[in-house]
Amino acid sequence: MKNKLFEKPKKAGDVPLLVCVAGMAVFGCVMIYSASSYVGRVQYGDEFYFVNKQIIGAVIGLVAMAAMAFIPYKKLIPLKIPLAALSLVLLVLVFVPGVGVTNYGATRWIGFGSFTIQPSEIAKYAFVLFAAAHFSKHYGASRTIKGVAPVLILGIAMCVLIIIEPNMSITMCVGLLMLAMVFSSGTNIKTFAFMLVPCIIAVPVLIALEPYRLQRLSAFIDPWASPRDEGYQLIQSLYALGNGGWFGVGLFNSTQKYRFLPFAESDFILSVMGEELGFVGLVVFFAVCLFIIWRGIAIARRCRDPFGFLLAAGITLVYGIQVIVNAFVVSGSIPPTGLPLPLVSSGNTSLIITMASMGVLYNVSANN
Repeated sequence: MKNKLFEKPKKAGDVPLLVCVAGMAVFGCVMIYSASSYVGRVQYGDEFYFVNKQIIGAVIGLVAMAAMAFIPYKKLIPLKIPLAALSLVLLVLVFVPGVGVTNYGATRWIGFGSFTIQPSEIAKYAFVLFAAAHFSKHYGASRTIKGVAPVLILGIAMCVLIIIEPNMSITMCVGLLMLAMVFSSGTNIKTFAFMLVPCIIAVPVLIALEPYRLQRLSAFIDPWASPRDEGYQLIQSLYALGNGGWFGVGLFNSTQKYRFLPFAESDFILSVMGEELGFVGLVVFFAVCLFIIWRGIAIARRCRDPFGFLLAAGITLVYGIQVIVNAFVVSGSIPPTGLPLPLVSSGNTSLIITMASMGVLYNVSANN
């Protein structure tokens, strides 16, 4: 009996996309070992502590990517409301005592024993699915405020729950994603301005509401004014990038990873990459990132139905926005904020969900 859930794609999809994604996940494991081996040995008694978890996540991610590559993407449409509702429930559970996990003053995870998930990573893709399904079903809805209202309500609800974790970086990513999805759906200037103006006003308001955000903004303007406090992380990141020069100090030879640079295996892994691989290494890395983004854009452009187009565009936007924001933070181009580098930073939720989404992107390419 034929399995109705898994179907062979109509044609060969974008195989180079999957190869790049898998290669990036493997590369991430190597860099995580390099960036975290010392901290793992000193803090946990195991230099493979972080990379072992990442390898497990990469294996699960490969399975998820392969599975989603064979699930016809249109079968995801009925899941738009259940997944959106599940994402909101998970974001609320973060604040339930005994369920939410707090680290470094932020409650962003749900814990079940030693197993944790980060609901905001799931929420981004649930939002993409909901927006793509909504705008494809209601053609022209994005041209009116009433038409974009369901997407706005979901996006704002997610942003509110994420910002009170607090997680300013993911909030901004969801906000940018919300604007980009409405823009991609063919909105008009009036409706887009209705969304854009409040978003622009909200950014300085959110920064002003929390003293630590003002301190981070101050550290961005002049990190050397507080070299041991808010400016410390950015200074150490710039030291790492500067030390790398053109060709780097060599793989596994970073000095900043010896507890000089906080979160070297996660949010600031790009700094370690710059130190060890140099400017040339980073150029090659970003070339691969741009290739993934270019393939996603090409898949969306070739798609013959609105849902597939918006779904492919949304998945590509999530990846692209995070890569760009992470690079800007690490280089001191925007105020410092915690945001993982997709497919590379330590963190299984992000890795697995990102790889699964790339499987969906492949399926779109194989069926158009």
